[in-house]
Amino acid sequence: MTSLHQIKLEPVDQQNRLQYLDYLLLADESEIAVNTYINDGDLFSIRFEDEMIGVALFTYHSEQVVELKNIALDPKHRGKGLGKLVVTKAFSFYKRKGIRKIIVGTANSSIGNLAFYQKLGFRMFEIKKDFFKDYPEPIFENGIRALDMVMFEKILD
Repeated sequence: MTSLHQIKLEPVDQQNRLQYLDYLLLADESEIAVNTYINDGDLFSIRFEDEMIGVALFTYHSEQVVELKNIALDPKHRGKGLGKLVVTKAFSFYKRKGIRKIIVGTANSSIGNLAFYQKLGFRMFEIKKDFFKDYPEPIFENGIRALDMVMFEKILD
């Protein structure tokens, strides 16, 4: 069984962020959208057993609130509980920094993500209607068009 200490979150320097663009695009299909936040907040490369397996990007909303803006794992490493370990590790990291709450948004069509965040203790608090409506290309998942952004929050206590 994989444990928390096997996952490493390594900060990525500002000047090196573009080399992680392909990973970020695994979780957000719009390069235009990714480019609006790629230089914000904290970007971490995710390492497991000395292998780079993904990225996580967190942006700051205030001194006490961060948003998990993007998390992406290489497809061959999905479904093994590693994403859960990454987010759990982030809870501890940000709690130590004095952050009170982490928020995250996902599309109404992202059924797996909706379940994933709730299993981690996130609670829905807002729906941003038509958030994805003006994306350059319509996004469909599970036969559902992504239109609305479902926002979740997790209080770090």
